[in-house]
Amino acid sequence: MKKKSTLKQEGRGYEVFQVFNNLFFALVLFITAYPIYYVLIASFSSPSGLAVNYGFIWLPIKPFTLEAYRRVITYRPVILGFKNTFIILVAGLALNMVMTSIGAYFLSLKNVMFSRVIGMLILFTMYFGGGLIPSYLNVRSLGMLNTYWALIIPGALSTYNMLILRSAFAGVPASLVEAATIDGAKHFTILRRVMLPLTGSTLAVLVLYYGVGHWNAWFSASIYLQDTTKYPLALVLRNILIKSQDAEMRQGDAGNEQGFTDLIKYALIVVSTFPILCLYPFLQRFFVKGVMIGALKG
Repeated sequence: MKKKSTLKQEGRGYEVFQVFNNLFFALVLFITAYPIYYVLIASFSSPSGLAVNYGFIWLPIKPFTLEAYRRVITYRPVILGFKNTFIILVAGLALNMVMTSIGAYFLSLKNVMFSRVIGMLILFTMYFGGGLIPSYLNVRSLGMLNTYWALIIPGALSTYNMLILRSAFAGVPASLVEAATIDGAKHFTILRRVMLPLTGSTLAVLVLYYGVGHWNAWFSASIYLQDTTKYPLALVLRNILIKSQDAEMRQGDAGNEQGFTDLIKYALIVVSTFPILCLYPFLQRFFVKGVMIGALKG
């Protein structure tokens, strides 16, 4: 009887824990998701209603409008920002993955002369850097100022991402590498035919890391670019949100200026984050597996 009573008490305690646990995570989900939901709903709301609203919004404030999106997608700096970001993303991501793959493959090799010393020197760069002024002078001396290369070359390789991929490469069975070597495969063939196909999950994670980094990058562009037609979308968005450089987009709305300004800002946030939100579900299934491989092996 005592044993049954104990199990019953433990069952009740577990049920109470589950209730509080579910309530806690529901609260966390609400705190995390509601700001995103608010921005989406507010972007379709009436400017006059939005200007006087200071509380929660569950549905768009009538009348429903798409005027903010029309102005955003026809605003020339935003169009140029999308184009510039796409160019930087494609070129930068290709260079990132090539450099990271080659570096990770070298670090995963065994019995290579000075590999430990080179590995320590690479690890050193994770903790110490030259600083902003030397970096600017370096970019200027290479003639990359006011070019896309200033945003691509300095960040071509992330040491952290390279170490993640190195751990994934180190987890590939040595017998496969030996078999390829016996068949006459060279290092680049082994990398392309053996290593990369077997570490697809980790590669997908790194594509997401690098891609989000390029998409959200604005600080380097604000330093190295003087031509506003070359600004990436993140910098265009920052200038509008922080510096309020959207007078051209608000023309003819003096009566509801504050409400329409907020409406345009919300629409800009939705437009700029929509591509990443569409990409993430396709890579999510690789995310946990890729990170765990990089964290536990090697």
